Amino acid sequence: MGDVGQEFAEIPDSEKGLRACLRCSLVKTNQQFLDSGCENCDFLGLIGENDRVLDCTTAYFEGTVAMIQPPGSWVARWQRIISFVPGLYALAMQGRLPDDMLELCEANGYEVVSNIKNLQSAGR
Repeated sequence: MGDVGQEFAEIPDSEKGLRACLRCSLVKTNQQFLDSGCENCDFLGLIGENDRVLDCTTAYFEGTVAMIQPPGSWVARWQRIISFVPGLYALAMQGRLPDDMLELCEANGYEVVSNIKNLQSAGR
């Protein structure tokens, strides 16, 4: 189906405690972010850092999409996640990376996916 040895993001092992990365929108459980970080955003340093996981992820997201083959996926292009590892991604999120993390992204040339929306104004 894809390249042999292609990295895949960890799929959530529970429906409880789901969070989405505020940079790339990858969805995993809080514990999975603590244990293995974000496969797209290693530079955020989430492993073992509960406060950083809480700052750099959000529990407020809407909808998910499973992306399996990034290069051939129109959904990946539409969501602007084509350069990320295959995994489960949020369609819309509420929240914002802290300023120091935004500066870190900018300093290292990492784009922040902009599928962040004000979900409260949509009646949620």
